[in-house]
Amino acid sequence: MLRLPSEISSQPFESLKFRENTFVAFRSNLYPFNNQVFFEENTVIYILEGDKIFRSELTEFKVKKGDILFIRKGYYLYSESTNATYKSLVFFIDSPLIKEFVNQHADLLREGPPRQSPSWVMKLTSDESFGKFVESVLPYFRTDTEYLDHFLRLKAQELLLHLINTDKKGDFRKFLLENFSGKKIDLDYVLNTFYLKNLSLSDLAKISGRSLSSFKREFVAKYGESPASKIRSLRLEHAHFLLKNKLNTVEEVAEAIGYDSVPHFIKSFKEKFGTTPKKI
Repeated sequence: MLRLPSEISSQPFESLKFRENTFVAFRSNLYPFNNQVFFEENTVIYILEGDKIFRSELTEFKVKKGDILFIRKGYYLYSESTNATYKSLVFFIDSPLIKEFVNQHADLLREGPPRQSPSWVMKLTSDESFGKFVESVLPYFRTDTEYLDHFLRLKAQELLLHLINTDKKGDFRKFLLENFSGKKIDLDYVLNTFYLKNLSLSDLAKISGRSLSSFKREFVAKYGESPASKIRSLRLEHAHFLLKNKLNTVEEVAEAIGYDSVPHFIKSFKEKFGTTPKKI
């Protein structure tokens, strides 16, 4: 599994940092190249050349030159190269940066009509202005300046503005409002970001901005089951995804989703999917 951006230094990337964090990386894939990717930060992938397939447990995204993928922090995707020409720019936008942007541009993020919570992966098609923005970033890979941090901070703000402008459905704006404007954090976001983490219900309640009792009550009202039951189900679905794509052994998958006992994992897996892990 490839963890981004923390494992960029060990992969075929060129990257730029500011505030000690990776902001943007250039990737030219070695072909063929398949991997499971865990996104540690909110990520924007802009396809410069070629095409690629990204898969999740629920859907598949085929991207080509000019497409943009926005992936929320804490999500997994399985990536598959489909040709040798694939090149991309990968931007990482940490939460402090987004919160700073939201505080500065509240006038741009006025709440519109109620909408369904935005998905974990948003596929957008760039326009001419976004393409020009990308072109303006590329020279910084070859620039030697003491002001690089300042330039890249402005580029990060510009990137967020372009995403708002490009997303005509308003899903990206809604994502910013739901998660960075001081409101309670959306339960979908908390659940899908942290369901694989070793966190207590008290921890999850705190992350969501709720008391433990409110967290449990709102959770059951939204999902129709307890937090423990829902988290267990999501972990088993993730296990199914790993095993189907032959990414890990049964023992590795059991450990990855928090099972200390492999037989217990096999029993739970069979109860949910009607078959054993090795028959996937």
